[in-house]
Formats: sequence, C-alpha cells, structure tokens
Amino acid sequence: MFVKDNMTKNPVCITPESTISQVIDLMSEKGLHRLPVVNGKRIVGLVTEGTISASGASKATSLSIFELNYLLSKTTVDTIMIKNVITINENALMEDAAMKMLKNDIGCLPVVDDDGEISGILTQNDVFNAFLEILGYREEGSRITIRVKDELGAIGEISKVFVRNGTNITHIGVYKNENGMADIIFRIDTFDTKALEADLTACGYHVMNVIHHKK
Repeated sequence: MFVKDNMTKNPVCITPESTISQVIDLMSEKGLHRLPVVNGKRIVGLVTEGTISASGASKATSLSIFELNYLLSKTTVDTIMIKNVITINENALMEDAAMKMLKNDIGCLPVVDDDGEISGILTQNDVFNAFLEILGYREEGSRITIRVKDELGAIGEISKVFVRNGTNITHIGVYKNENGMADIIFRIDTFDTKALEADLTACGYHVMNVIHHKK
C-alpha cells in the first residue's frame, strides 16, 4: 500500500506572501487544519492551526479587534510557518509514512514526487483509514482469529482448511506473541462459519473467536 494511493491529491496550498488573515479564512472555508506553503511547486513551509495560535499576533490581547485584524492582514505566513518541513515521497510505503509520523511526533506529511514537487498531503486520518482497509474492517463478513505456533508454513496449512470449506479469505493480519505463538486474523466474506470452525478445531487449531460484521 503506497502513499500516493491514500494521500489527498492536489492539496490546497498557500504562498509565503499569504497573510495570516487570508490563511485563517481559507482554513475556515475549506475545513482544513494545515496548509503547505509553496514557492512554485516546491514546498518551503507548513502552516497549521497550532502555529497560528502560537504566533505572537494571535496573543496580542492588548490590541483592539480592529488593531488585531489589521495586524493579521499585514503579517505574512513566512514569519510563522514551520520551516525544514518533513516530507515523504509519493512512492513510499504507508508503513514508512506511519513510522516517520510516529518518530517525529507529527500529524501530517506533505507528499512530493520524484522531482521534489508537491503532489499531495498525508494525515494521521489517512493512516488510520489505510489500517482499516488492510484489515477489511468496513466490509461485511466474518473475522476469525486463530492462535498457532509461529513457524514456517503456518498460514499455508490453515489456508487449506478454508479452501476445503469453499471459504474466500479477503484479508489477513498476523500478530506475534512473545511465547512463540501468533494470532492470525482471517477476514472472510461469509457469515456461515460453523462448518469451517468445526473443521479447524478438528485439525487441532485453536479458534480464539469469531465475529460477524454487518454494515
């Protein structure tokens, strides 16, 4: 799963010369919480609601509303934007993006193409959606968790039981335990699991739980 398939393409961008008041209005109008700052198609900064709140202009409580509005209309974003922005290539894997966000404690990544030009933006919500997509959470069917010994060929052998019962596996997730065991989660596109469960048990597999998910 690649960044380019999960990012918001053609993101709304601003220039360093944009004023803070323009940015506030744009965020409000578009329902955005962050905006890349670009020079041409090259990203040079990032403005977020947090950077605006932390700016000296927004803390000028001694000013009248008219003075504050005037100040915001004259102050450009290059004075408050985040510089040295952490980005990610559009061909990177989603797990690389998630690790970069986690490591740097950030909530979004501007996405660039191979020429270094901005092509999208990736947020934490995009990572969450990708996680749900990988596990097939939004699809109807059943979720079967089986605990097995963590060894070569385990998934292949279990899959034979699913094939024997005419059951289509749509998604697989593996969670390793510290005791040499692993929990394998199978998503299937049917609610009729009784025969499958019986066959798995007869083959010596520990079926931990079965959850039927309907939209």
